[in-house]
This record gives sequence, structure tokens and C-alpha cells, in this order.
Amino acid sequence: MSKLYVVGIGPGNFENMTGRAEKVLRECDVIVGYTVYADLIRPYFPEKEFYTTAMRQETERVEAALQMASEGKTVAVVCSGDGGVYGMSGLAEELAVKYPGTEVETVPGISAMLSGAALLGAPLMHDFAVISLSDLLTPWEKIEKRLRLAAQADFVICIYNPSSRKRKDYLKRACDIILETASPATICGIARNIGREGESISVMTLSELREAETDMFSTVFIGNSQTKALNGKMVTPRGYRYE
Repeated sequence: MSKLYVVGIGPGNFENMTGRAEKVLRECDVIVGYTVYADLIRPYFPEKEFYTTAMRQETERVEAALQMASEGKTVAVVCSGDGGVYGMSGLAEELAVKYPGTEVETVPGISAMLSGAALLGAPLMHDFAVISLSDLLTPWEKIEKRLRLAAQADFVICIYNPSSRKRKDYLKRACDIILETASPATICGIARNIGREGESISVMTLSELREAETDMFSTVFIGNSQTKALNGKMVTPRGYRYE
């Protein structure tokens, strides 16, 4: 049986790629991915054949990878972060039913919520929800409902895809929904360009986050009612008792 690997490359720098991911990429014949993500790892695998496509061509990309795998090549589809978190694993499993001789195996990677949380301190120490503000595949009405219910449940909320050129006000709209329940003083953070040039973090209140500028390379963390700002970091207490 032939195999297609879906490989999470983490935030993009080689140091945060898992050993298993590196091993698979060393052994594969072809690396397939979105151009931006493929270019992040191309210098580390210069001898490999690369097949890349632009954004919004995910189906074509995975179809091409499955076709190459069915022809006997060892193929890896790369995703930033983890392939099972807003990545290609689900699509690969769905499309693989048309290639009964090809098995899909996901090689997990470090997702933006984990690498971003590590930069900010410890914002995800208690229950949390992860919500993408991209409405390309999810109606905004459903995103609004998820934001509202997560805020009412006092989850820490990690937000992917907070804004883009076409969605400049989406983070502000999300903050307004959360402010229906949460205090304006709620501690929040932004991790930008995680593992890449220009990496930075910012810790602020929810009211300040509402006015902040973000892009597709930003991951936003909105604390719960217990989250604190400590020494420039964002910390959500787990609830340990200590003297």
C-alpha cells in the first residue's frame, strides 16, 4: 500500500520541527505544500522535489499529492503548525477514499496555539477554546455563536486568522462579542510571526486588543476571568494551592 504523509512543520523554523517530521521529509520523494510554507523549509531540503500551489488551492494540492503517492512516490504534504489543526489532514483523509491503495498518515507538529502560548508565558493552563475568524469555510454567524458561548463559559480563547486585508475589522467585531460578557480589563496577548523573522509578543487588555492591528501571521489569546499579566507575560492560573 502506498502512503501519503501529512506533516506539520510547526511555526516554520527548523528548531521547532519535530524529529519525526524531519525524518519523514528526509525520506520522501516529493514535498507538496502552499508556496509560503514550502519556502520556509526548502533551504533544509534542497535536494527534494517540491510541488507547490497558491492559497485556496488546497483540494488541487492534495489531489496531486495523492496521485503521485498512488504512482509509487513517497509524498509529504506539509502544513504550518499541525496538520490536524486547520491543516490538510482532514481533506487528505476525505480525498483518499478515491485512492483505495493509498494510506494517509499524519505526522503531528507544534501548532500556533502552543508555540504562541509558549512565547506569551502560560495563557492556556486551564480550559480553552480555539476559534478561527476566517469565514471562507465557516459562516460568520456560526463564528459569532462560538465566540459568544466560549466567552459565556469563561474559556480562554485562542483566535486564529484574526484579520486580513479583506477582514480588517473582524478582530474588533470578535472583541465586541466577547465584551458582552467579559471585562474590558481581561488580559490578552498577541504572538506575531512565531518562529520567523519579526517574531514578537504583546500583552494588553481586551479593550486595547479591540483597537490592535493584526494579520494572518498573528495568533491572539484572550484570557479568562482569572488570567493575569505577570512580568510582561500572560498567565492563566491552573488553580494550584501554595503557601
